[in-house]
Amino acid sequence: MTLIFVPRAAAALVAGAATAVLAACSPDAAARPAVSPAGAGTAAAAAVSAPAASKTAAPSPSPSVPAAVPRRASVLDIPSAGISGLRVVPYEGTTDDAAGTRIQDRGVAASPYGERGGVGPGQVGNFLVTAHRLSAGGPLRDLPAVKPGAEVHVTLDGVTYTYEITATRSTSFRSERSLAEQRAAVPGAPGRAPAQAMITISTCATPEDDAAGNFWRDPLGNPEHRIDKVGVLRRAAPADAPAG
Repeated sequence: MTLIFVPRAAAALVAGAATAVLAACSPDAAARPAVSPAGAGTAAAAAVSAPAASKTAAPSPSPSVPAAVPRRASVLDIPSAGISGLRVVPYEGTTDDAAGTRIQDRGVAASPYGERGGVGPGQVGNFLVTAHRLSAGGPLRDLPAVKPGAEVHVTLDGVTYTYEITATRSTSFRSERSLAEQRAAVPGAPGRAPAQAMITISTCATPEDDAAGNFWRDPLGNPEHRIDKVGVLRRAAPADAPAG
């Protein structure tokens, strides 16, 4: 019998669902070369722990014990948007900073973690994912069309975490409050203690801003607004397990 150990946050699924936020932005699409998609990572307030030595040991259901964020890349799939095999690269920082933008420019997604927020796949808190929409191959070009109820699959170390999209948010780079809400452990609620695993997937709103006559850009070329899809963790299973 093969034992699969998953983060404590995934073990707490029976008690409550979890959400994560996926983030991706592409400021100056035409100017950048196309590259194939990949991924990103974030910091944690919950439990992705190494497998226990004992054959019979099971993960604790408590989500309150901090755990290290995995430093390995995960893989993201959003079937409803035709997004498959996007690498998500974890790094210490915050959403769409210089380090994260360099990762995104490689055509993959970036996932920040650290003092300003972010956890790993399946961990309690906000798993932040950002990637370009227009440049570097536009891995998240179809993210805005993702609807509530859509599934997002994140695979790491032989475990697939399935999130359900529950909401769409708009983040403004010109508002510290808005950025704090995006990066919060509970998306939209800075300061609230997380009780479930969530995801935020984010990409730029360049076409929408330009159409509205808003041509503001930050020093890294990001437009003012980002489109964020927020989701909750519904299940975790071995990567080779049948869907359902």
